[in-house]
Amino acid sequence: MSSLKPKEIDFNEQWSIVLGTVRSVISMGRFGQTDRAIWQERFFDIYYLCVATPDSHAERLYEETKKFLEDHCKSMKKDIAESDQNMLSIYVKYWTEYKTGSDWLNTLYAYLNTHYVKKRQANDMDTNYQPFECNNDTIDPPLVEIGEMALDCWTKIIIEPLKDRLVKLLLEQIHLDRICECVNQTTIKGVIMSFVDVCQHRKLNILELYEKSFESPLLQATGEYYREEGNRCLAKLDCIQYMRKILLLIDDEEFRSRKFLNPTSYSKVYNECLQRLVCDHFDTFKSECNELIIKEDLDALRNMYKLLKPTHIGINYMVEKLQDNIARIGHEKVQSLKGENLSTLFVETLLELHTKYMNVIKETYANDPEFVSSLDKACATIVNMKYGNRLSAKAPELLAHYCDSLLRKSSKAATDSEIEEKLLSSITIFKYLDDKDYFQRFYQKMLARRLINQQSISIDAEEFMVTKLKQICGYEFTGKLARMFQDIKVSDDLNIKFLEYVRSELSSSSSSQNQTMTNLLGLDFNIYVLQQNSWPVAQTITNTFILPHLLEKPLHMFEAFYGKKYSGRKLCWMYNLSNAEIRMTHLDRSYFVTMGTYQMAVLLQFNDHQQLTLTEIEEAIKINIKELEKQVLSLIDAKFLIGNTSELTMNSVISINFDYKSKRTKFKIPLISQKEANHDSESSQKAIEEDRKFYLQAVIVRIMKARKVLKHNSLIEEVITQSKQRFLPSIHIIKKCIEILIDKQYLERRTNDEYSYIA
Repeated sequence: MSSLKPKEIDFNEQWSIVLGTVRSVISMGRFGQTDRAIWQERFFDIYYLCVATPDSHAERLYEETKKFLEDHCKSMKKDIAESDQNMLSIYVKYWTEYKTGSDWLNTLYAYLNTHYVKKRQANDMDTNYQPFECNNDTIDPPLVEIGEMALDCWTKIIIEPLKDRLVKLLLEQIHLDRICECVNQTTIKGVIMSFVDVCQHRKLNILELYEKSFESPLLQATGEYYREEGNRCLAKLDCIQYMRKILLLIDDEEFRSRKFLNPTSYSKVYNECLQRLVCDHFDTFKSECNELIIKEDLDALRNMYKLLKPTHIGINYMVEKLQDNIARIGHEKVQSLKGENLSTLFVETLLELHTKYMNVIKETYANDPEFVSSLDKACATIVNMKYGNRLSAKAPELLAHYCDSLLRKSSKAATDSEIEEKLLSSITIFKYLDDKDYFQRFYQKMLARRLINQQSISIDAEEFMVTKLKQICGYEFTGKLARMFQDIKVSDDLNIKFLEYVRSELSSSSSSQNQTMTNLLGLDFNIYVLQQNSWPVAQTITNTFILPHLLEKPLHMFEAFYGKKYSGRKLCWMYNLSNAEIRMTHLDRSYFVTMGTYQMAVLLQFNDHQQLTLTEIEEAIKINIKELEKQVLSLIDAKFLIGNTSELTMNSVISINFDYKSKRTKFKIPLISQKEANHDSESSQKAIEEDRKFYLQAVIVRIMKARKVLKHNSLIEEVITQSKQRFLPSIHIIKKCIEILIDKQYLERRTNDEYSYIA
């Protein structure tokens, strides 16, 4: 092994040896035919030149190497420049060899790079850091490592003088590739990437040469080509055909970019194509868009979406037209709905529309959130449309009726899973309601009827629906509904305890009382105790109703039982909501009929009489005459009683029908007519309007209590934000509530535009 001790070296002699190796490496792109031992000797030769005594030859070695590389590049430049048709091929051949050779040279000169170049770089940084006067003309260019110096020589001597010719030839070759002519792809790629690779050692602006020298002219040429191509295609194709054609062109150009260009150019070329082929012809797309949406040409719309989505113009116009079209179709479908089962038709029509366009958006518009939002807005418009002179939309009531039809025992949905699936679908419509409090009111009244009349198909299904509503609107929205379920469960326990109470009374009573207790136990007696504030039920106008004597003692006993269990509570009997099942034994066979308490009281009067006047019935049971007429008419309609329904007066004679016959032996007489249901809807709407005023006043007080002082517009905005989960209040109503609170001295008007809270 050679000694590493510095020694005196003849530079010219040693350089001639090193130069031979350098020439071989840089021209052949490898270390020629030299074996590893000779390669190792060259390392030592460079080492000895750098550490030579008495003076190092490092600087001279660096300069001689630079001079050689410059001369070599000049020689290659001459060969490249003199070639015409083969210029790109010769350039790539020389560049490939030179690039590989420069990497080998950088390795061979490792000692020079480390112990001379890097030390000089550090010293130059210290020397050149002058905070005051500095003459840049006196500063020598910084030293770079041999590999970088080789690439700099290539850039200055070959690329800079020849780049215009090279780029022109490259653009010609790319154009030939666009028109499907055969080109040498490897050569084109090699030349283009040399503009990037030659700057690989730079710390800043690595792509500057590539972008300025090649990419910029390429983008300009690409734009010009596709401007002409777009105009040519549009002159002979319609919009649908044009979109198919340019999608192919853009795909081809994207593939071409990946064949030839640096990855940083992919998006730039793509955007240039879109600009010339799509944006420049947006009016054509715009004129066809609405027609395609109406015709539901999904393939064409899918292509239009693909083309417009990435552009700066975007898809806003498509989104707007789709929303308008869905809303139009929805309004037409809803307005055309007719029939008895309107609520089911309404909900199923909307769900069908929603499902259809969700699938369209998924398959045609890639489930784009903007299109999903347009569907939501269109559905909200349909659902909240106010038809005629109505103050509110019909949807909340129809949706509540739809849920009622699912949750009643008469529901056609066979299994719990089917019911839950349909209820989940109804939640889709519920989310679009602005007036969710309207739905809440109608739903609560229908739930009350189902629970009181034991008509719920399943308590689990009822609670499932309430849980879903709670997830959307919060506990405050469903609090009363939850307490209704709680009352039913408490009442079930209460009935069991009442039965135990009766039995205990029976066991301790005298023999004279036993008969009364026995009669009581013979009745199927069931009581619901409901919290007044949680149930949307009200006592009828009459308070003078005389309960049939068969029920007097059971009710008195329950009152005594309840008074002992809960002292201080008062029971108010809701006879208008009560039902009874009676056995009809005066006909050819027995019938078991469920009817309202008032109907039962009327019918029981005929146990002792075959006919009675309306006045006699009224004196016997003491209910409001209008209520009595309604109950008597319902029994006449059911054919249990006989009377002249067209001229019913106080003196009209009502008689029992001994000829009544029915195929069923167990059935129910309906309590409420359709006319009453319509009146119930109107009264509910009026009640909701009043509830809204109280709710808004509470929201305003809550906001002002927290904020103390607030400007008018800010207060309006916060009230709307906090209320829109239940309903969308009008500014007029909010202002009215503010005035009410000022009158009540909750708020004080400080200026025309500001309020303060009065503690």
